[in-house]
Amino acid sequence: MNSLLDNIRGVIARLGSYDPWEVAFELLIIWVGVYAITRFVQGTRAAGALKGLLVLLVLLTLVGRVLAGDDTFPRLRFLYDRLLTVVAVGLIVIFAPELRRAAIRIGEAPFFRSTPGEIAALVDEVAEACKFLSKARFGAIMVFERQIGLQAVIESATRINADVTARLLQTIFYPGSALHDLAVVIKGGRIAAASVQLPLADPAEMPDPNLGSRHRAAVGISRDCDAVVVIVSEETGAIRIAERGRLSAPLEIEDLKAQLSKRLEAPAAQKRRRLAATDDDAPTELDADRRTESPDSSEDSLSGEAGLPTTAEKA
Repeated sequence: MNSLLDNIRGVIARLGSYDPWEVAFELLIIWVGVYAITRFVQGTRAAGALKGLLVLLVLLTLVGRVLAGDDTFPRLRFLYDRLLTVVAVGLIVIFAPELRRAAIRIGEAPFFRSTPGEIAALVDEVAEACKFLSKARFGAIMVFERQIGLQAVIESATRINADVTARLLQTIFYPGSALHDLAVVIKGGRIAAASVQLPLADPAEMPDPNLGSRHRAAVGISRDCDAVVVIVSEETGAIRIAERGRLSAPLEIEDLKAQLSKRLEAPAAQKRRRLAATDDDAPTELDADRRTESPDSSEDSLSGEAGLPTTAEKA
């Protein structure tokens, strides 16, 4: 017992001898790292495992470094040293999908380099197609490639390589078409492929039972990369956007055009628009996003941690 108290006193004495500014700086770096990792896995199945591992590491450190000294609790020290290796391997196994996505995002170069005029024309065609599909209750899912390439998901699909037109999209998603069941990938302003099989989000991550396989596919692919996905519900005709694993509320056509144009802009164009708005004392993009997230807004509001809709689909 005396040895245990001596160990605790020794730890307290060491903490008191450290430079407080140095300790504060180190804690800040640790906090930023933990926050970045937590945000990266937010809304995924790995989030719960991360919390459990953090609690385990804190307990192991408390027992192995604070309570167990050089000559006390030697078996605990032995287990602590060995378990750190096991935890490190466990992190790699548990977070393999997240690590893969991180590596892809770091290594990929931008693909979507269309001009503002080309983006506007593309959005008009997509909006016109969505208006028809929504009214006719034809289900559709359109994936827009941005910085991360989608070659992996279109390898086994039907190659199209055609201009984006409302008539072509309506034809593809017509229920009598052989290509209507799966997704369309739009790459570089052109329809790259149709009948594209997408990864599905886990049903446990979609608590609303009214959201079908198209919405699961939209959430799944938007979590794996930075693509923007437009979904038209076959049951209700509601139009939504999925991005970063989050699903918007149902959108009107004009809202769809505004939100899709904003998301397909190149990063440099977004920065120029933001600076121009600031120079003109106009509402900034941050203010617009805040209005978007307000309960009374008619714009889409991307839901919280699980990436789920905050409002019911319109009939």
